[in-house]
Amino acid sequence: MQKIDTLIPDVQIKNLSFSYDQNRVLTDVNLDIHHLDSICIVGPNGGGKTTLIKCILGLLTPEQGSVTVFGKSPEQARLRMGYVPQYATFDPYFPISVMEVVCMGRLGNSHGGRFSSADRAQAVAALEQVDLGGYGKRSFSALSGGQRQRVLISRALASGGDLLILDEPTANIDHTAETHFFDLLGSLNKQMTILMVTHEVGFASTFFKRIACVNNQVVIHPTSELTGELIQNMYGGDLQMIRHDHRCCEGGHSHE
Repeated sequence: MQKIDTLIPDVQIKNLSFSYDQNRVLTDVNLDIHHLDSICIVGPNGGGKTTLIKCILGLLTPEQGSVTVFGKSPEQARLRMGYVPQYATFDPYFPISVMEVVCMGRLGNSHGGRFSSADRAQAVAALEQVDLGGYGKRSFSALSGGQRQRVLISRALASGGDLLILDEPTANIDHTAETHFFDLLGSLNKQMTILMVTHEVGFASTFFKRIACVNNQVVIHPTSELTGELIQNMYGGDLQMIRHDHRCCEGGHSHE
């Protein structure tokens, strides 16, 4: 990991707007994500959650406004971001090992697509971070859903980044695996910033520092709990409710 300037937000979004053809998905979004922050992104389907993530990753270019990551463009900062997609598309009959999956996180650092001994050492260390240190030779397809998710996090960690971005990572794992998953995120958040998209907001008060509600625009709430009335007004739908213990301010948590 590179040295972090904590005076500069890890991610800074200014006046961002984005449309697909004539359909405006995000409008005038402003958001600062600070070092060792943990933000839960919630909102209705089609509200712009995935679009926001893709703009941060540099996969989409805003039509207006700007995104900087560690003070650089997303493209320049890409190796400092680890990304865990919602679904890992793979052929269950393709003989790929856990180690080979994790080494994919080193592709941007390898020379000519070949992995060095240093790359493999980084992959081994990343597996140990997610408590799968002895799983390198196992078949990826033979793992449980929770284990696969940890392997994908390990792949993101192997890149050596400082920002971990996850898109619906608990969608296909059971409750026990989910509990272990958030224990892991809590440990990782001591060393890296975490940004996660989810529909399941019930756990937000126990892990995330802030909640970003995305529905064309982005509204930040400091920790934990939204009232049912606010959820209904914002989304016009039924999300799992989380309580709101204290007053929200426009900027969410302050960072001193």
